[in-house]
Amino acid sequence: MVEQLSIWSLVANASAVVQVVMVILALASFMSWVMIFQRFSFIRKTSKELRDFEDRFWSGIDLGQLYREITDASDTLSGAETIFCAGIKEYTRMTQQKHYDPDAVMDGVQRSMRVALAREEEKLDHHLPFLATVGSTSPYIGLFGTVWGIMNSFRGLANVHQATLASVAPGISEALVATAIGLFAAIPAVIAYNRFSAKSEWLMNNYDTFADEFSSILHRRIHSPG
Repeated sequence: MVEQLSIWSLVANASAVVQVVMVILALASFMSWVMIFQRFSFIRKTSKELRDFEDRFWSGIDLGQLYREITDASDTLSGAETIFCAGIKEYTRMTQQKHYDPDAVMDGVQRSMRVALAREEEKLDHHLPFLATVGSTSPYIGLFGTVWGIMNSFRGLANVHQATLASVAPGISEALVATAIGLFAAIPAVIAYNRFSAKSEWLMNNYDTFADEFSSILHRRIHSPG
């Protein structure tokens, strides 16, 4: 009896609709775990790159030299490096013009860095909507499978002269498995979404702060006498 009501036998003997629900939830869980590991690796790498760049930036190195070192070292820039390069490139381009307006230069620099910030925000938020969707919808998908399975179990009682617990237990058990799989898919997705959202917000706040500080440095440089 125990073998008959094992998890695998319940899944194998479930109705077609419940099996489809289980397959959808299993795929959603697998995809969410793939994205969780991908996001974890990306966030950790991005946080380290931000700390390394800030250490170099505030070490007193010349901004032109820092720009050359960054662009010569790699074709792939980190988030903070992208914002810095966008600002310094626009600053250099506009200050090379004759009779440039300092305020116009700063407006151009800030626009360039805002574009870079928006692109970095897209990278940080990548896959988060999927995790949010899995976390919010998986319990309801599992509940649908549960309701369908229980409904079939009670419909089957119409053909039974004497209703017993043994006659409805398999159907109810297989239905509850769908709910369990839905929760298994939803809980890690919700935890990961909250964690990565908080970390992404922290990184964006640091990017915004750096962009403001870098703008202040360029503002003082372009408005300094001589």
